[in-house]
Amino acid sequence: MTELNRQMPEPATTPTGFKRRAHPPSLRSLLALWLPGGLAALAVLLPVFYLLLRASQAGAEAWALLLRPATLQTLGRTVLLAGSVTLASMLLAVPLAWLTARTDLPGRRFWALTSALPLVIPSYVGAYLLVSTLGPRGMLQGWLEDWLGVTRLPEIYGFPGALFILTILSYPFILLSVRAALLRIDPALEEAARSLGLSAWQVFWRVVLPQLRPAIAAGGMLVALYVVRDFGAVAIMRYNTFTRVIYLQYSATFDRTAAAVLALALVALTLALLGVETWTRGRARYHASEASHPRPPAILPLGRWRWPAVLFCAAVAFAAVLMPALNLLYWLGRGLAAGEQVGALWLETRNSIIAAALAAGATLAAALPVAALSVRYRGRASRLIERLTYSAFALPGIVIALALVFFGANYARPFYQTLPLLTLAYVILFVPEAVGAIRTSLLQVHPSMEEAARGLGRSPLAVFRSITLPLVRPGVASGAALVFLTAMKELPATLILAPIGFKTLATGVWGAVSEAFFARAAAPALLIVLVSSVPMALLLLRDRPTGAPERPDPAPTSLG
Repeated sequence: MTELNRQMPEPATTPTGFKRRAHPPSLRSLLALWLPGGLAALAVLLPVFYLLLRASQAGAEAWALLLRPATLQTLGRTVLLAGSVTLASMLLAVPLAWLTARTDLPGRRFWALTSALPLVIPSYVGAYLLVSTLGPRGMLQGWLEDWLGVTRLPEIYGFPGALFILTILSYPFILLSVRAALLRIDPALEEAARSLGLSAWQVFWRVVLPQLRPAIAAGGMLVALYVVRDFGAVAIMRYNTFTRVIYLQYSATFDRTAAAVLALALVALTLALLGVETWTRGRARYHASEASHPRPPAILPLGRWRWPAVLFCAAVAFAAVLMPALNLLYWLGRGLAAGEQVGALWLETRNSIIAAALAAGATLAAALPVAALSVRYRGRASRLIERLTYSAFALPGIVIALALVFFGANYARPFYQTLPLLTLAYVILFVPEAVGAIRTSLLQVHPSMEEAARGLGRSPLAVFRSITLPLVRPGVASGAALVFLTAMKELPATLILAPIGFKTLATGVWGAVSEAFFARAAAPALLIVLVSSVPMALLLLRDRPTGAPERPDPAPTSLG
């Protein structure tokens, strides 16, 4: 059993074509992987170049801003919130992923869908709904005042409120990554462990969980970066983080130079987070020891834990999906009863779908070569490209948008205020989501399967298209869904870079909420949830282990 638990180090070399030591890339690999991967990294560097240009104009007073006690306190609050939300999200996501992918949980496909739906809720909408429901003068307090005479509820602002709302909105990043990994894990190791007398729980802790480390690390990285760059939730919850300070520098003082200095500090924080993720990833390999035809994993019966597991899933779904949905319906009904005109939303819905679909396609095209380089061509160059793709994710959307406005107005005027420039902003913002999901699936594909195709005369590009890409389909689908969902609700980049007259559901929600027309905001917010739920439903209702036959789930195995 010792050998089953040990993470095997990767050899110095693998079969021909997958050497770990540095070697000159072929022309085909240069064109197919290195060139597009390098272009993706350069695109991500555009906001960094903008920040460096602005920061170079900063005087000593602007740089002294970094060492002020208030700035250091803001940094500490940001790190505390990001770490707490990531840990809380792991505690929610890993059990949910395992229950919905590997057990006989009643209605597990329904719970798989509902547990991923919080991704479609914008953070500023979720935070507002939380305040309007549980705030000191929210709906709950109004009902309790009528029934019990309660005149005020405890404050939910600050760290507790920000921790709660960001956790229930961001844990699906880890859930989707871990669930895709669970559906790709070779069941041979689990069967061997069971044959040696280990129980189902022991197999999970000693065999399955170690293999999920890359998926947990990738999802946790996305959660941490999501929290670091969020503005809407922390602003409504009155919890000062780096993004709020940067936003105030831009909007209140109009001091773009000082804001650029603070944003560079945020990039440094992102690089530190990437270093932690790289350390937790390790050098172990997670694909099967031998190439084999993937088989669907065994479905484990929960036994006496069956209904407690349902209660756990229902509690998460209530807090993350049902309560916000009921709140939106309440505000919509209240507005309609008061004569509020919702208006025609077809044009905004169409624009949102077009922009999100373009974002998903372009981001996948940029993420595929980056993920392939980081797994199959390990080295300093590939590692640098991979890390660069993450560097802009922690930047506030307003920084990326203003950077592209600067470059568009000065160096690419034909693309200024066009849909391609908005799509580029989405790629820069969301390429880490796609890279993380694809990389997790690619780690589980044994290189010898690709090498066998190379031995039959296939080119590297043909092998990747016909062998690798179908095997990493769960990761590709997860990445596309993540990008589509986040692009649907992205606000700052859309507000600044969208073509004139190009209104989306997200801008409609923000315009109504910023003017306190909450009933008017309910309809487009509900449409964001409904439209974004379609790709999520198709993904989660159709997913199965790659290579699994089209048949019902295998019979449950014994827990004994």
